[in-house]
Amino acid sequence: MSDLLERLRTGLPAEALITDPDVTASYAHDMASFCEAGTPAVVVLPRTVEQVQHVMRSATELRVPVVPQGARTGLSGAANASDGCIVLSLVRMDRILEISPVDRIAVVEPGVINAVLSRAVNEHGLYYPPDPSSWETCTIGGNIGTASGGLCCVKYGVTAEYVLGLDVVLADGRLLTTGRRTAKGVAGYDLTRLFVGSEGSLGIVVKAVLALKPQPPQQLVLAAEFPSAAAACDAVCRIMERGHTPSLLELMDRTTVRAVNQLASMGLPETTEALLLCAFDTPAPAPDLAAVGALCTAAGATEVVPADNPAESELLLQARRMSLTALEAVKSATMIDDVCVPRSRLGEMLAGTAAIAERYDLTIGVCSHAGDGNTHPVVCFDHTDPDESRRARESFDAIMALGLELGGTITGEHGVGVLKKEWLARELGETGIELQRGIKAAFDPLGLLNPGKLF
Repeated sequence: MSDLLERLRTGLPAEALITDPDVTASYAHDMASFCEAGTPAVVVLPRTVEQVQHVMRSATELRVPVVPQGARTGLSGAANASDGCIVLSLVRMDRILEISPVDRIAVVEPGVINAVLSRAVNEHGLYYPPDPSSWETCTIGGNIGTASGGLCCVKYGVTAEYVLGLDVVLADGRLLTTGRRTAKGVAGYDLTRLFVGSEGSLGIVVKAVLALKPQPPQQLVLAAEFPSAAAACDAVCRIMERGHTPSLLELMDRTTVRAVNQLASMGLPETTEALLLCAFDTPAPAPDLAAVGALCTAAGATEVVPADNPAESELLLQARRMSLTALEAVKSATMIDDVCVPRSRLGEMLAGTAAIAERYDLTIGVCSHAGDGNTHPVVCFDHTDPDESRRARESFDAIMALGLELGGTITGEHGVGVLKKEWLARELGETGIELQRGIKAAFDPLGLLNPGKLF
């Protein structure tokens, strides 16, 4: 420990190092349940690329593991510390370095908050689409590490579609530049895409070149009530089959709707079994909303209500954004799943999740990026009750298995981390895991970067 601190101090200002155990303990884990976390030896908060390089050179010299972190809003344990590690928190590297309306790019450091970037580019008539539910607090670096999604993915795609280039500090301290600033580019292997979603296991992102789009008109939202989740999922299939391109297509089940009302008195219809929100951000959204409304009615919707204006639309979106927070208030703890299935199997996924909730005698609310088939079943349980905690963990695994059975994937946007290591092996298979471990060894031969995550 003394050798490590002495080595770090040679290249870091005193304020960049935290050694107080009470403070370092607060950096030990992200927001995931049932994920082990160790005790870090030190927390480092660099402000420059050179300081990050110094940390990695020191770690390599002394063979000390390094766990990179953003705002720790993740839900898979990917940012959890390991015993004796250096926690490398990048939140102080928070500068927006460039916004170019001509090239439609932003160049940012990893600690920039998602919402801060979004508002900054809006001032230039531009738009950065990825918008995780935690967008007011999560960082771009963390979004890149976990390949985050958000409410607008059905039309605009996830974080990976917007990362054009990266500066990455490798395990031995070398600085690697990947990708491009240009609209096109196919030179060599796509290392940029490889780092997106790697959860800090291949290198430390210290700068990102992000693609931007022209800012669209404010979207208008339609809300449709359904007598069953199956009917709502049928509507989703009809909407996508007919070629509509909504900017948002979200589903909240009855449990979620009631939880949101209980938390914030939003006035959502508690008699509904499923509430579908569909939005368009075209210059004239009314015809699209009318067409979607007709499809919802044909699928069995009991009521279809288009918002009259952007303000009313924003209230509905606020209700959807607070879904996870509302479900967290149902019991003392939650396990938040992130299973993505083909859209055509979405109804089976929700029906199967409801059956699992009944089998394990648990409250499980589901909010979903329905247009992507990306579901978030939230298992609510009393963490002080050992039996209920056991059932919660078993139900989580049952939901994961269900997703794979339906041809889906174990994570659409939250990542693997510690929580889903076993399930990653099942999804990728023996050959897939072997190749991924080979890639890890090429970038990090000593295994110092975020050890114990992914596989």
